[in-house]
Amino acid sequence: MEHTRPFTVIVEGNIGSGKSTFLECFSKYPQEVEVFPEPVAKWRDVRGHNLFQLMYEDQERWSMAFQSYAQLTMLELHNQTTLAPVKIMERSIFSGRHCFIENLHEEKKMKHSEYTVLCEWFDFLQKSPMFNLKVDLIVYLKTSPEVAFKRVKQRARSEEKILPIEYLRNLHDLHEKWLHQSTDLPAELVVIEADQNLEQNPDMYAQVMEKVLAKAQAQRDARKENPRLTKLSLTRPAKTCYPSSPTKVLGEVNKIAPGQ
Repeated sequence: MEHTRPFTVIVEGNIGSGKSTFLECFSKYPQEVEVFPEPVAKWRDVRGHNLFQLMYEDQERWSMAFQSYAQLTMLELHNQTTLAPVKIMERSIFSGRHCFIENLHEEKKMKHSEYTVLCEWFDFLQKSPMFNLKVDLIVYLKTSPEVAFKRVKQRARSEEKILPIEYLRNLHDLHEKWLHQSTDLPAELVVIEADQNLEQNPDMYAQVMEKVLAKAQAQRDARKENPRLTKLSLTRPAKTCYPSSPTKVLGEVNKIAPGQ
């Protein structure tokens, strides 16, 4: 049977917005969902060079090299295949362009010529039929810079220990601008107010999980695949954050993103 493109979700948000924690919930369902984490391990070891650390230590010197490699590795994730019907990515090539590269340019940490090269490359990738950048849903974990800063300090990644809160404020503003003011988002947007931890507000996160699977099922039904595939659903493992009333979840889900 010809390979069917999975329903593709990108999870976006500031540094420290809770993306990894959110994705861990989906990782419990390998038959339905395959999660593609941000390729931090690759950034930390580019043939022995930790570009991730070098970029934070000296952004003017290393921002072009790091963002070029980040763009390449995110492109690889976009084009990586999966047998699961749902593919979920931590961030995307889109937020790299509209948030992180944009921030470096605005803060004069990247030369205009370097910025132009990265923008031209991004535009080419978007238009080229050789690459699959198709996205079906954007989940935005909206977090205040103050909460994000606190979480960054708590997780204590060595590369991020020198990050000032102003850096997170700038990234927050750029995420807001891209996701709320852009007229050409690559997919429908769902926003989660993510200042509360997953454990504090499990129903909100579970609503989005149900929305993702409902939309993926609708896409599969529209394709009229033959033989018909099994209906997507999340089987609740013991002691997880999944709510007890799926009916209530599906009834409330539209409150997250009215009209969607």
